[in-house]
Amino acid sequence: QVQLVEPGGGLVQPGGSLRLSCAVSGFSFSSSTMSWYRQAPGKERELVASITRAGSTNYADAVKDRFTISRDNAKNTVYLQMNSLKPEDTAVYYCNANRPGYLGYDYWGQGTQVTVSS
Repeated sequence: QVQLVEPGGGLVQPGGSLRLSCAVSGFSFSSSTMSWYRQAPGKERELVASITRAGSTNYADAVKDRFTISRDNAKNTVYLQMNSLKPEDTAVYYCNANRPGYLGYDYWGQGTQVTVSS
């Protein structure tokens, strides 16, 4: 059974930090590109950051130099360290696992709410 479990959201003040985690099971984590997306109210879901199976990372311009994505293949877990948070970072954050090709897949977590407010 495929599972992507995302604890770790919450309320944080502007300028604060938060770490999201996504623990997966039921498929090959080490073969997957892992990503974090977010969706704010009234907006489309957008890519925040991704990390390939080789460890290459990519970030949206809005979060560069503030967010860091990492993965632990031994724990089947991907993380998103978020620093210097801004109110505009408020959104539901989703974990995604993707593998293209014939035996590919695209799996999503249930989402976790991050609210940045004083």
